[in-house]
Parts: sequence; structure tokens; C-alpha cells
Amino acid sequence: MAGEWRALIRTMQAENLTWGAPRIHGELIKLGFKLSEASVSKYMKKCRKPPSQSWRAFLVNHADSIAAVDFFTVPTVTFRVLYVFIVIEHARRRIVHFNLTAHPTEQWAAQQFTEAFPFDSAPRYLIRDNDAIYGELFLRRVKSLGIKDCPIAPRSPWQTPYAERVIGSIRRECLDHVIVLNERHARRLLKEYVGYYHSARNHLSLNKDPPTSRAIEPPDAGNIIAFPVLGGLHHRCTRIAA
Repeated sequence: MAGEWRALIRTMQAENLTWGAPRIHGELIKLGFKLSEASVSKYMKKCRKPPSQSWRAFLVNHADSIAAVDFFTVPTVTFRVLYVFIVIEHARRRIVHFNLTAHPTEQWAAQQFTEAFPFDSAPRYLIRDNDAIYGELFLRRVKSLGIKDCPIAPRSPWQTPYAERVIGSIRRECLDHVIVLNERHARRLLKEYVGYYHSARNHLSLNKDPPTSRAIEPPDAGNIIAFPVLGGLHHRCTRIAA
């Protein structure tokens, strides 16, 4: 009997992360077990982590309501540095807006963010780093859209993993393989890659579906044809009826 309630204590604790000894003790009483709260506390697994949800849990639980912003740089063949601003929705890893400039300012960043969420499409939370460009003007714009600002800890890029992952994909799958001539060329490359990223590139976190869900094409739908993307750097395969 004792072994049964000891195992049950651990199970309840694992399945209900916010429950303490009093709550578990109460449940055991209702299940017919006669033991003290002190006994429950004794056999509970000691956790170093606080009972509140972790940052990772927050990102997962609120994915449908979170967007993230970030900058990354693109050097050109003439050693000019372009700054790319991206806005990504966590739910479907969708890049809702991007733009680039050689001279980013706080006002420019605020305007880009406004363009990313027209009408009533704004998320509930915004994840960003502590770059000085996200100043008072930018934060006022965020607040005016009804969005709660959630800056990450200093020097902690792991706290904005989706934006960092998207930037890494853009570099590894596009920019690392081409020589960018100028701003116009960079804009064309990014626009083409973002189109491919949304409609064709599968994501492990989305059960190998693109951000814009892609229907499964059965074998009887026709022959497989590969369409080149970014000059043949990638290919999108689809079935075409004969």
C-alpha cells in the first residue's frame, strides 16, 4: 500500500508541475489514502527549478500570440553593409515582414514594425533583444498596437530561438552561397527565398510542413517536376498531370 501512494505522489508531481505537498495530500485523501502532509512532502521529488513556467514553456504555450523581431547584416561585393530587419510569427514560423537598408534608424524600424501588422493582426507579445535601435519611439509604436514588449536578457540570443533559427536558415540556405552585388540584388534574393521558405521548405517543428501549409500530392496526381529556386540553389518538387 505504501509503495502505491509513494509512486502516486511522484506521478501527480510530474503531471501537475504547479502542485505542492498540500494539493497532492488533498488529492490522496480523496483517493482513500491515510497519510500525513509531512509524508507527502518527504517523498516528493526535490526540484531546483521554480514552479513557475520557464521561458521555453512560455514560448511554446503562447506561440500563437508571439512575434519576434531581429536584425542581421549582409555584406555586398563592394564591402557595403546592409541591415535586414525581419518580423516572424512563432505559430507557423512565418516571416510576416522584412526590409533592408544601409542606414537603419529607430524611426525606420518602428515604421517597418507597423507595416508588419496592419489592421487587427498584431500579436499579444513581442520578443526582441536589447539593441539600442529599439528605443522609446519603437516601444511607443509597439504599445500603441496593444502588444506587450518582452525583451530578452542581455547577451542571451537563445531566448529568441525562432528568429535566430530563421536568420541562420537564410544565411545557410541562401546568402552563404551567393555574392550580393547591391541593395537591389539583396532584396531580390531575400524576396525569392522568403517565397520558397513559406510555400515549399518543410520545417521539423511543423511536422515537416511549410509555414503556408502544403497539400500532400498522391502518386496518381501526375509526374514529379522540379522547379528551380534561386538559380537552382534549391528546387521545389510538385506533381503535374500528364
